[in-house]
Amino acid sequence: MPRLFTAALALLLAGCAATPGPAPVSSETTTAGTEQLSDQDLQAKWWTWAASSPENRSPVVDDTGQWCAENQPEDVWFFAGTFGGTVDRRCKMPAGRPLAGPALNLMSTAEGCAQFMADAKGSVTLDGQLLELRRIAPVAVAYQAARGNVVGQREGRVTGQGCGLWAWIPPLKSGEHELLVKGSSGTFSTTARYLFTVSSAG
Repeated sequence: MPRLFTAALALLLAGCAATPGPAPVSSETTTAGTEQLSDQDLQAKWWTWAASSPENRSPVVDDTGQWCAENQPEDVWFFAGTFGGTVDRRCKMPAGRPLAGPALNLMSTAEGCAQFMADAKGSVTLDGQLLELRRIAPVAVAYQAARGNVVGQREGRVTGQGCGLWAWIPPLKSGEHELLVKGSSGTFSTTARYLFTVSSAG
């Protein structure tokens, strides 16, 4: 699977340009215990998760879904795109947690983010319904990277400007759900399709 890294820039993209479909369904609605994180906290938490595993256990480079649950936080369940190409992932997840992740995202400089977002397109579709995405302009983000992480950063605290198109999805009902994540910027595009089995509550 192709990998795009530079010392100052780590990008994770998920998908190709959005195509016409059903009217967007807002993902802004929240219920008790599912309030959305701030732009900074959401990105810091997601990047810490994405950079918390070595390549052989990383949910970001996983092409089957076997590592979906790796290092997931207790209050949200993250999804990810790929470093290029298309993947299908089958995952089991617990009930009662909101889902969150990017259609595409970038950790760079303010200027790099501005250029990236000018050409950014993306979509997240849940069970055939197009979700409304949260557009995050460049904002200062700090996260922790583990040794041997797949985002190309050395171990320790990493800082930069984070941006992207993000989805926040209230907890899913028990049963099976399909999540289709697409995004592109410039000539780069990837697609990730998730088939979730959500356990029964209780």
